[in-house]
Amino acid sequence: MLPRGASSMPPPPNPAPYFPPPRVTLPSGLDILRTFSGAVIFLEILFGTIVWILVASTQVPLPLLQGWVMFVAVTAWFLSIAFLSVFLFGYANRIAVNWNQMDFIFHGATFVFYFGAFLLQAATTSLHHFPRKFNATTQERILNGHEYNISIAASV
Repeated sequence: MLPRGASSMPPPPNPAPYFPPPRVTLPSGLDILRTFSGAVIFLEILFGTIVWILVASTQVPLPLLQGWVMFVAVTAWFLSIAFLSVFLFGYANRIAVNWNQMDFIFHGATFVFYFGAFLLQAATTSLHHFPRKFNATTQERILNGHEYNISIAASV
């Protein structure tokens, strides 16, 4: 017979041995630029800068659509720099986060937002032949030839 207050069930096992802390498999310092993830972040910064410059150099005929494109480009640019800085300065080793999963989530979210921005920029570019003012006597297009070429480059 068991003593009073005792249970026949053994105590639950300690979960610590079964769930080890996440390891950082991505390198710190300048070695991050030699990995696929580092190269993608560097390209996101480079092409984000190009999109930012190209969209800002047009007259922005449709502010709602191209405003979102600029928001995505600028936000992704700043977040890419911050994410890259975490690895360059070694903060990834100090913060207990699964950095492999964070890397996957970051690139996935950035892809979704950039794809949406691409669709909006392409939609703006496709409307280049419509007149800017429908009731005006002059037929000024939404995008002139130079802005049309810039919008194509920003879409790509």
